[in-house]
Amino acid sequence: MEKKKIPVALMIAAGMLLYNNTVAAQSLPPTQETSQHQLSFNEALQLLHKGNQSLKIADKGIDIARAERGKLNAFWMPSLQSTGAFVHLSEKIEVKQPLSQFTDPAKDFVHSILPDDKIISSILDQIGTNTLIFPLAPRNLTTVDLTAEWVLFAGGKRIHATKIGNTMIDLARENRAQTDATQRTLLAESYYGLRLAQEIVGVRLESYKALKLHYENALKLESTGMIDKAARLFAQVNMDEALRELEAARKEEAVVQRTLKTLLNLETSGDISPSSPLFINDTLPPKMEFMQVVGISNYLLNQLSLQEHMAKQQVRIDQSGYLPNIALFGKQTLYSHGIQSNLLPRTMIGVGFTWNLFDGLEREKRIRQSRLTQQTLALGQEKARDDLSVGVDKLYTGLQKALDNVRALNTTIELSEELVRMRKKAFAEGMATSTEVVDAETLLSKTKVARLAAYYEYDVTLMNLLALCGIPEQFGSMKDVTSLPITENRRNEIEIE
Repeated sequence: MEKKKIPVALMIAAGMLLYNNTVAAQSLPPTQETSQHQLSFNEALQLLHKGNQSLKIADKGIDIARAERGKLNAFWMPSLQSTGAFVHLSEKIEVKQPLSQFTDPAKDFVHSILPDDKIISSILDQIGTNTLIFPLAPRNLTTVDLTAEWVLFAGGKRIHATKIGNTMIDLARENRAQTDATQRTLLAESYYGLRLAQEIVGVRLESYKALKLHYENALKLESTGMIDKAARLFAQVNMDEALRELEAARKEEAVVQRTLKTLLNLETSGDISPSSPLFINDTLPPKMEFMQVVGISNYLLNQLSLQEHMAKQQVRIDQSGYLPNIALFGKQTLYSHGIQSNLLPRTMIGVGFTWNLFDGLEREKRIRQSRLTQQTLALGQEKARDDLSVGVDKLYTGLQKALDNVRALNTTIELSEELVRMRKKAFAEGMATSTEVVDAETLLSKTKVARLAAYYEYDVTLMNLLALCGIPEQFGSMKDVTSLPITENRRNEIEIE
C-alpha cells in the first residue's frame, strides 16, 4: 500500500508546485514608478560638450594661446610713448664770458697808437674785470614729449616669434582635442557603466525572484514531507544571498548614476536611464589599420611635433642675436617750459641701431639649450611611437578577448537556461535536490553578468582604442553594428515578505 501512495503524493506535490508558481507570479507586489530621464549616448555627448568643465578649461587655453600670439605680433607694430618731467636744478643753466678777452686786444691796439695813454687803458681794465652772463634755462624746467620707435630689422626674431605664436594655437587646439577624447572615454565608461549596472540589477532581480519562488516551493514540499528542513533552509539562505546581491547592485547603480550626472554637469533630481544598449561588433578592422592611424592622428605625437617645431624656431631666434637691431625713432615736444626751442628743437627723427658684440657667451649657451630641447622632443616622439604601438596592441587584444568571451558565454547561457529548466522540473518531481536548483540558478545569473561585463569591457576598450588613435568620433559609427539583446529593465524596488 505504501508503494501505491508515493506516486499519488508526487502528483499532488507537483500540482501544488504548479499552482504555487502561478500564484507567486501573479502575487508579486507592484513596482513603484520612479522619475527617469531617457538619454541616448549621442544626447549624452551633446550634454558633455555643453556643460563639461574640463572642455571649458581647454577652450580657455585656446583663448590664452591666441592672446599670447597677439603679444608676439605686437613687436611688428611701432611703439608710441608719452613722457613728462618736472626738474628742479641746483643752479641756473647760463653761459658766462669774461670781458677781459675783448678788452685786452683793445688795450694793445690803443698802446700801439698812443704809447703813453693811461686813461683809455684804465677804462678798459675796469671793463675787463666784469663778466658777461647769458641765461639759457631757469632752475625749474617742465617738458611733455611724445616719442615713437619702429623696429625695421630685428634679425628675424619677429618672423620666428610669429610662427611660435601660430604653433601655440595649434598646440592648444590639439590639447583641447585630447581633452575631448579623454572626456568621451570617461563618458563611455560612465554611460555604459550605468547601463551595465542597470542590467545587472535586472539580472539580480530575476535571480532573486527565481530563488524566492524556489524557497516558497521548498516550503510546500517540506510541508508534504518531500524534502527535509535542511533543504528548505538551504533555499532560504540562497534567497537571502540573492537579495543581498540585489541591494549591492542597486547601490552600485546609484554611485554610477551620480558619476554620470557629475560628468555631464546635470542637476536633475530624476535618474538617468541610458537608452543606448551595450553593443559588440561581429568583426574588427585589422590591427594594422589602427597602427597606421595612431602614427598620424595621436594627440601626444602631434603635441610633441608641434613642440619640436617651436623649439626649432627658438633656436633661430637665439641665432638672430648675432645680428643688429635697426629702428626708426622720433620725438615731438608737446609742451616745454624753461627750454628755448633754439636750444633744443621740438621735433626730431632719425635711424639708429644696436649691435651686441659680446655678451659673455650668453647667446651660445641659449642656442645650445634650445637645440638640446629640440633633440629631447625628437627622442620623445620616437619613444611615444613605441609606447603607442604597445598600447594599440594591448587594447586590440582586449577587444578580441571580449569578442571571444561573448561568443563563449552566449553558448553557456543557452546551456544554463536549459539546465535551470531541467532542474526545476526534476525538483518539482522530487528527482532533484534544492542544492542543484540553486546551483543552476546561480550559474545562470553569474553567466549573464559575465556576458554583460564582456560587452561593457568591449565598449570601453573600443572607445579607449579610438581615443588613443585620435579618432574618438568614430565611436558613434561603430556602436550601432551589433547591439546586446537586452531584457526589460526591472530596477524598481519590490517588497520583501
